Amino acid sequence: MLKQYKIFENSLSDIDFKLIKIINTINPHSYCVAIKDEEFKNALIMSDILLADGIGIVWAEKLIYRNKIKKIAGFDLFMFLMRKLNNEKGSVFFLGSNKKTLNSIKNKSAIEFPNVSVDFYSPPFKSEFSSKDSIEMCNAVNSVKPDVLFVGMTAPKQEKWVYVFKDKLEVRNVCCIGAAFDFYVGNVKRSSNFWINLGLEWLPRLIREPKRLFYRNFISTPKFILEVLSFKIIGKSILQLFK
Repeated sequence: MLKQYKIFENSLSDIDFKLIKIINTINPHSYCVAIKDEEFKNALIMSDILLADGIGIVWAEKLIYRNKIKKIAGFDLFMFLMRKLNNEKGSVFFLGSNKKTLNSIKNKSAIEFPNVSVDFYSPPFKSEFSSKDSIEMCNAVNSVKPDVLFVGMTAPKQEKWVYVFKDKLEVRNVCCIGAAFDFYVGNVKRSSNFWINLGLEWLPRLIREPKRLFYRNFISTPKFILEVLSFKIIGKSILQLFK
């Protein structure tokens, strides 16, 4: 089930960031989306590092393969790399979101990570980018040649865009971190460590944003549980039957 995705099993401190380029995350919802979206599936599979950003992925790995892995959210990756860049006096580029949020990120990071050089670009808000849009996005990044590119354009759009343009980006590491932009500046409140440690980070967010998160919690999550149980019992995907 998850073997083809080669989910990362260690700690972020074990990664040699000089040897990898693309870092993505996977959760039960994105797994279910990837069943029907081949391009998104390929983008996840071809990641250099794929993090388990969901307690459901951790549970599935343990139940099916007896692998004990850690949940590592996109926000955890973001904070880890910002601390690392601050120690190294590195540079970062934020691609995605709106100018107000991006300015807030730059202002806050200047206080918390003063040694990090920060640049950003806000792409057009649309479901699909034109060739002209993508060229402008690549040029904006390449004009800086940052150590790390954080992409926050929601899944699966961000992963699919990076998958197509990864070879045109002059950057060391590319990280698709979605909601981490909004978490960092407080546009969206991340669940407290109490809920995170219980494996219930999703619950307070669902209560705060029931309309936006209804599908992933009440449609994708049951599908994912059914998928895991089908692999455990009969060794086959049941979701593939309903593509």
